[in-house]
Amino acid sequence: MTKSIRRYSIIGSRRFSNYCWAFIIFTGSLGFLLTGLSSYVNFNLLPFIHSETIVFFPQGFVMCFYGILGLIFSIYLGLTIFWSIGGGFNEFNKKDEIVRIFRWGFPGKDRRIDLKYNFSDLEAIRVELQEGINPRRSIYLCVKGKREIPLTRIGQPMSLEEVETQAADLAKFLQIDLFLK
Repeated sequence: MTKSIRRYSIIGSRRFSNYCWAFIIFTGSLGFLLTGLSSYVNFNLLPFIHSETIVFFPQGFVMCFYGILGLIFSIYLGLTIFWSIGGGFNEFNKKDEIVRIFRWGFPGKDRRIDLKYNFSDLEAIRVELQEGINPRRSIYLCVKGKREIPLTRIGQPMSLEEVETQAADLAKFLQIDLFLK
């Protein structure tokens, strides 16, 4: 970051927790599917699982069904990681007086989400703090026309100190108001 350009990276779906969940769901669903198939063919496809006591209909059939659903979900989660859904950056350029918000979406014609705003269109930085079981600590860029663009990552909430520091620093850099909701 230079004095005239600030750039904040957004991780998106390539978080460590997503890698862990994709692996756990894949191995679990593969185990369910192979156990269900073992009950169908009356042969243990997994040497450490004894499926002789499992009747294919209804137990083996249901295990195959859950195994297939789990595989589909783990493949979906793996593809969101591969495509880096939600990843990108926020760039604030004082030299050109442009704010650029870039994110990757799902493949297709709108895969690249690239928003650009002039400094003259900016109204304020809004901080939203919601405590409780599911805390939400978000920073929004308020643009003319009542639009609010989220600037913070989704999933893992930032600490209160991080949110305050980043929001105050950004409002000072952009020379716009900062308010709390």
